[in-house]
Amino acid sequence: MDCPVAPKLDFGGTTPYEDYVHASVLHSLQQQWSKDPREMSFLVITQVMELYFGLLCFEWRQAQKELRADDLRAAVRTLHRSDLHMQALNAAWRPIARMTPGEFNAFRDALGEGSGFQSGRYREVEFLLGEKSRSMLVPHRAVPAQHDALEALLAEPSLYDDVLAALHRQGLAIPDEVLHRDFSEPYQPNADVERVWTEIYRSGSRDLLELGEALTDIAEEFARWRYDHLLATRRSMGSKVGTGGSAGVAWLEKRTQRSIFPELWTARSYV
Repeated sequence: MDCPVAPKLDFGGTTPYEDYVHASVLHSLQQQWSKDPREMSFLVITQVMELYFGLLCFEWRQAQKELRADDLRAAVRTLHRSDLHMQALNAAWRPIARMTPGEFNAFRDALGEGSGFQSGRYREVEFLLGEKSRSMLVPHRAVPAQHDALEALLAEPSLYDDVLAALHRQGLAIPDEVLHRDFSEPYQPNADVERVWTEIYRSGSRDLLELGEALTDIAEEFARWRYDHLLATRRSMGSKVGTGGSAGVAWLEKRTQRSIFPELWTARSYV
């Protein structure tokens, strides 16, 4: 019987795993500002969320490239992959959502005026999904490189804008005012776009139907992200003012009422 080959143990320096993953760097980034042990959980989970924000931005930019190349099947595969990332991101709320007000208050002062809405990567997520707002550039003015990147992204087509342009190139009747709108403004629902999606769901090609469903999956997970954020905040701090000075629960409740890719939801009433 052949003996199993033992794994290589000595690499004469750092391991290839360390060189590739930079695990020691990642594990050096957690610096507690309080003595409460629960702060470590909050800090690590928040950093994991940041990594997922960056990953989602990478995936959606890749999907935009594929849409612009009219490779709809590749774009759908990328969108499905990003949906799995969003499911993992949303699961990260669970430990935070189980904190009692007393447990959260034990380290909340360490946050100062820090708040998730100040995240540059999360702002990229929103802008790529079409949730454009020039006022949300303000928190990033002190970091010129980040501010400039977000300002440029504000003026660029969102993921949904690229989807609609791809549908137009497929011969579908996306109106000119949608194709050539001011991309720095929030997307507004359009009756003609709703009719296009209605037709796709009635008798369109399988590729277009799968594109619509992949986008709907993302919209659903994003809505779940916002709602889970609302529930976690409501459970840990009630209606107190948010950590960044926002209206806290009231602010989050307002955000949960907004839907991305709106015609994908309303068109279903006519299928």
